[in-house]
Amino acid sequence: MRGDPREAVHVHVKGSGRDAKIWVEPEVSIAESYGFNSRELASILRIVAEQRDLILRRWHEHFGDRRSL
Repeated sequence: MRGDPREAVHVHVKGSGRDAKIWVEPEVSIAESYGFNSRELASILRIVAEQRDLILRRWHEHFGDRRSL
């Protein structure tokens, strides 16, 4: 399995040499970002927030309930 289920729920956004790690829990926020400008990051955060329920559901389908670790 890829990733570390002991880490809080997050997503990675990559493209054109840019990379960001976005926390989904406890709230949507930037963990790390390289190369994205502030407008792009605002858009990324908005999209992740809009898709938060789907991201959480898929994370738990993939890793199981990490709180039971």
